Amino acid sequence: CENCVLQKCVKLYGKIVTTIPNIGFNVETVEYKNICFTVWDVGGQDKIRPLWRHYFQNTQGLIFVVDSNDHERIQERAQVLQKMLEEDELQDAVLLLFANKQDLSNAMAISEMTDKLGLQSLRNRTWYVQATCATQGTDLYEGLDWLSNELSKR
Repeated sequence: CENCVLQKCVKLYGKIVTTIPNIGFNVETVEYKNICFTVWDVGGQDKIRPLWRHYFQNTQGLIFVVDSNDHERIQERAQVLQKMLEEDELQDAVLLLFANKQDLSNAMAISEMTDKLGLQSLRNRTWYVQATCATQGTDLYEGLDWLSNELSKR
């Protein structure tokens, strides 16, 4: 589950600074390796996607979570990601893609997911794919380390 990534990151590696409940999205401010992340877990339902753009201002890094086991929706996820990355406010944001549910036997390989999401065609954008299993907390910190390192260069 995409929300599991945020919950597990906070539980395992971060320190919650503040939480803003009951606004329709989960919002956490998490300190990790001396960097303060304000994380907006905006959910993926079709009806709320138009609201996403209201949360893009001042975004330096984007974490996009994909279910590696969901072969049927990968093209939809590719379209959603592409549309997001076309937003002016996300022009300079680095992209961390968590390929979640890698513990499942039918999960797509990272190379297949990279291809199906069209990541190789991203020009002038720094991106990274991290295989993970959020329920077990597997390899989440590697992705956060990458993101922290990229953001600290700015």
